[in-house]
Amino acid sequence: MRVLIGIIFGVLLTVGGAYLYDSHYAVANSGTASSLQRPMVNWDVVGTKWNHLTERARAEWSRLAAKT
Repeated sequence: MRVLIGIIFGVLLTVGGAYLYDSHYAVANSGTASSLQRPMVNWDVVGTKWNHLTERARAEWSRLAAKT
């Protein structure tokens, strides 16, 4: 049980750290290409994939619940 909680905490810490880094250090599209700091994670893509995952999970849950 401790291992599972540790894994979940590690994932949350990693994602949270990447989000904080990106929100603090990412520069908007102002400046030259050499001074432009790109974010580590494309959060729009992450949000889209997360929405797709939750929609599929809900659909599967509905399908499984309807069978019983």
